[in-house]
Amino acid sequence: MNGSGGRVLWVMRILSAIALLVAGGIHLYLVFDGVGGILGVFFVLNAIAALVLAVGMVFLKGRLLQVATLLSLLFLIATLGSLLLALTVGLFGITETWDFTLVPETVIAESIGIVILLITTVLVFRRSPAVESAR
Repeated sequence: MNGSGGRVLWVMRILSAIALLVAGGIHLYLVFDGVGGILGVFFVLNAIAALVLAVGMVFLKGRLLQVATLLSLLFLIATLGSLLLALTVGLFGITETWDFTLVPETVIAESIGIVILLITTVLVFRRSPAVESAR
């Protein structure tokens, strides 16, 4: 799986990193756009976590890549899940509406990111960590 399989995995890792950076970038943009308080703090932490995970997707190998990939997938699921909860029943006393800045775009971007990361996770876990470490 070194030839085309390795290239496919590399492309998926790059796409995963981009998806993470988009999600984190949206949250950071919202902080600069005026979201403050505890929600602003959560958004800054989200952006930092997205950046760290994106770097991990590009630079880690072997078992650490498996961990980073799985954490990235769970991170985007949790991020989208939090937004959906805020849109429906509320989350930590915070309610959100569909017409707030970038809400529809965030749902779309994070949904696409979850699909990308799901594919990447499957590819990374199907690949032997010994093969990945040797590269």
